[in-house]
Amino acid sequence: MLFIEDIWPILYLERFSPKNKLFSESLLQSITDSMSNTACKSSELEVCRDESAAFKLKLIAIASILLAGVAGIAIPLIGRHRKFLRTDGSLFVAAKAFAAGVILATGFVHMLSGGTDALTDPCLPKYPWSKFPFSGFFAMIAALITLLVDFVGTQYYERKQGLARGSCREEHGRVETLDADSENGIVAVVEGKEWNGEVFGEEEGGSMHIVGMHAHAAHHRHSHPQGQDGCNGLLRTLEHDHGHGHEHGFGGGDDGNGVRHVVVSQVLELGIVSHSVIIGLSLGVSESPCTIRPLIAALSFHQFFEGFALGGCISQAQFKMLSSTIMACFFALTTPAGIGIGTAIASFYNPYSPAALVIEGILDSLSAGILVYMALVDLIAADFLSKRMSCNFRLQVVSYFMLFLGAGLMASLAVWA
Repeated sequence: MLFIEDIWPILYLERFSPKNKLFSESLLQSITDSMSNTACKSSELEVCRDESAAFKLKLIAIASILLAGVAGIAIPLIGRHRKFLRTDGSLFVAAKAFAAGVILATGFVHMLSGGTDALTDPCLPKYPWSKFPFSGFFAMIAALITLLVDFVGTQYYERKQGLARGSCREEHGRVETLDADSENGIVAVVEGKEWNGEVFGEEEGGSMHIVGMHAHAAHHRHSHPQGQDGCNGLLRTLEHDHGHGHEHGFGGGDDGNGVRHVVVSQVLELGIVSHSVIIGLSLGVSESPCTIRPLIAALSFHQFFEGFALGGCISQAQFKMLSSTIMACFFALTTPAGIGIGTAIASFYNPYSPAALVIEGILDSLSAGILVYMALVDLIAADFLSKRMSCNFRLQVVSYFMLFLGAGLMASLAVWA
């Protein structure tokens, strides 16, 4: 006890407690001030303000954006039954590259910059919002979470599909065996010996028979052709699919690609819907016709090509008609619904209040991270690093041109909106 009594004065930090208390109170007060609804009106609120004209423009915006979204997402879904708009056709790949550029520019130029502007607005206290790049941080967190969701979703669907496929193969094998035995007059009788879990050709210790290994190696070489032979094989496969009217998505019916398309379409819709609500609210609460007019054109353009990219992913995933329709309607209605909600709360909502700026900035940054990840990883990399692209030089040139064109045009809209 004497030892503890001797060091207690050293460990006792009473002399620092006033400073700690002062720091805690200062931090709490800063956060409280930053999230308070204290009015912080900008002079921009009074510039070109006309509520009646703004209301008419909002109705026009709802109709225009709704039509653009429906047209964009419907073209790939309906066009998959038409030869010139098939999801494995060159025209679709080039158009999808343009849409990927639009989504990439939306994330980098519009959403991320909008989040940065909101979180560094003069209406917010300098501490902590000006002391740390919160917009980039939230975008990074969103991208990492999207990666995690992408990975977990892919694993889930692969296991689900693998179990279902294994069950079907097992049942199919049993039926074929019984049919063959019946035709040959052979009846399988098992007496007093249980199955030990080994498959035909498997030896003790878990090793496979050499015949099975040779067969697997031959199948592997056939399934993964190299070089020019691989390109020729891919071309023959695509021609075969076109000739027989089969549609297996991009890649000739690969189960792995099917799983990826399912996950990509759902995660992409999540990212698009999240920021569609934000931009709809932003337009709806505005009472300035000068602000709304350029937004109508910009959002209609943006909504059309986002819908095209999402519709292409849904088409490649080969969902059932009901699921495809629900996803399409959910996308098309989100932004108009956001405009309607924004219009309803415009009379008492102050977009320049600290709380509104913080919420808008965080949501914009999160949406930017999701869109950038989806554009780079699941749209651009998935198509541009595929064998289909590497085997077609003309398609490479056209796709890269369309990618840069889409990104450039969408980025240039930031001048007006």
